[in-house]
Amino acid sequence: MPRLADKRRAILRGALTVFAREGYTRASIDQIAREAGVSTRTIYNHVADKSALFETVIQESAARVAEAQVEAMDRHLGGAVPDLREALVAFARDHARPTDADHFALVRQIQAEVGHIPEAALDSWQDTGPRRVQRAVEAHLARFMAEGRLRTADPHRAARHLVLLAAGEVTSRSFHGALPLPAKEVDAIVEDGVEVFLRAYAP
Repeated sequence: MPRLADKRRAILRGALTVFAREGYTRASIDQIAREAGVSTRTIYNHVADKSALFETVIQESAARVAEAQVEAMDRHLGGAVPDLREALVAFARDHARPTDADHFALVRQIQAEVGHIPEAALDSWQDTGPRRVQRAVEAHLARFMAEGRLRTADPHRAARHLVLLAAGEVTSRSFHGALPLPAKEVDAIVEDGVEVFLRAYAP
C-alpha cells in the first residue's frame, strides 16, 4: 500500500507541475508520466483520463491552499480581536500574497483557457477552494456584525467587498503572484482597502 500511495503522490505532483506549466489543453498524459517518473499505464491505473486527473489535481491543490488561507484567517480574525482594523489588515496582507507558486500558476492557466476545461473540474475547484475561503470570511464578518463592530449587512456581499478592496488590486496586478509587487506597495494597497471597507461598514 505505501508504494501505491507514493506513486499516486508522484503522479499528482507531476500533473500539477505539467498542468501549471502547459495548461490543460497542451498538457499530455505522456508529459505527466515523464515528470512523475512513472509509465502512462501506471497513470491510467489511477485515473480514467486527463480530465479526471486534472479534476483531482485542482481539487487537492485548492484544498491545500484553502486550508492554509482559512488557518491564517482564523489566526487574525478568530477569538478575541482587540483592534478590528489591525486584524483585517493582517488578514488581507496574508490573503494578498499567494505562497503556493504551483497552485497559482495553475489558476492562471485555468483563467486563460476556461472555455476548454471540463465544467466538473471548474466546479470542484471553486467548491474546494475559493468558495470555502469566501464562506470563512463571511462567517468572521457575520460575527463582527452580530457584535456590533460592523453594521448589519449581507455577510456574503461584505466579504466580497473586503477581499476586492483590500487584496483584489494586488492579485490582479501581480497576476496571482507571478509578478510580485514591492512589499511597501502591497501594504499601502491593503491598508487603504481596509480603510475604505471600514468606512462603508462602520456601525
